[in-house]
Amino acid sequence: MATDTKAKLQIQPLADRVVVRPSEAESQRPSGIYVAETAKEKPQKGTIVAVGPGKWEDGQVEPMNVQVGDTVLFAKYAGTEIRIDDEDVLIMSQKDILAKIDA
Repeated sequence: MATDTKAKLQIQPLADRVVVRPSEAESQRPSGIYVAETAKEKPQKGTIVAVGPGKWEDGQVEPMNVQVGDTVLFAKYAGTEIRIDDEDVLIMSQKDILAKIDA
């Protein structure tokens, strides 16, 4: 029986915020050229690992448009980078998410 040795993130974002695990930056371009670690662009794609309850607006909670496990595209400099359990994640507002990607 295989066990997951990677610890689960224990974080609950507030209001309309989400926690996103950014995808790894590609080290090889489609043309076959390898990119140096220092020249890689910041990823704009990731997977949602936690979702807040929603934003209060006019006495009601606006439901979130995303859920845990969704793959999303987000603004280039969106969110705040933090490190939890030796893993880098982004906490951002739902408004910084540009689109969901269907697999």
